[in-house]
Amino acid sequence: MKIRDRVKELRRVKAGELRPHPKNWRVHPQAQRDALCGMLAEIGYADALLVRELPDGSLQLIDGHLRAETTPDTEVPVLVLDLDDEETAKLLALHDALTGMAETDEDVLADLLSGIETESDAVRAVLDGMLAEPEPLADEDAEAEPKEIEVPEAYQVVVECSDESHQQELYERLTAEGLKCRLLNL
Repeated sequence: MKIRDRVKELRRVKAGELRPHPKNWRVHPQAQRDALCGMLAEIGYADALLVRELPDGSLQLIDGHLRAETTPDTEVPVLVLDLDDEETAKLLALHDALTGMAETDEDVLADLLSGIETESDAVRAVLDGMLAEPEPLADEDAEAEPKEIEVPEAYQVVVECSDESHQQELYERLTAEGLKCRLLNL
């Protein structure tokens, strides 16, 4: 099997200049955001973001959306990849999914975690949860008591766009105005 090297170069660019991919399917809960901030504070950047260069010369994120969003004024390492639209979509879909398929050697993980200290409560929560037993699935025949979930109020507007470029243009305009936006494709 011949494997191509798709990395064109390593650059350092301001994170806020990177364009988010409109089809990024990952969402980041507050606990993940807090843990990332804790890790960045204690370790810093230790991995490059993945981007591709668009015809206009701008860089579009493939992996690293949360890091870029968290540190918009920071110059960050990016690997510029030589990918077309189809290849980018494939990598965007599979990059995190393939990582998530790895299995855990509980003994090695326990040994690793026993030596890690952190000052961040959010990072500690992630570390503590890594060896926690998964909750058993509820027996379908058993009477399960309904659980109340508190959902905070959120006021949002959904705007239907004519195409992907219109969506990107609107997103960039609204984020430039300081509004917190997310891109959705339904």
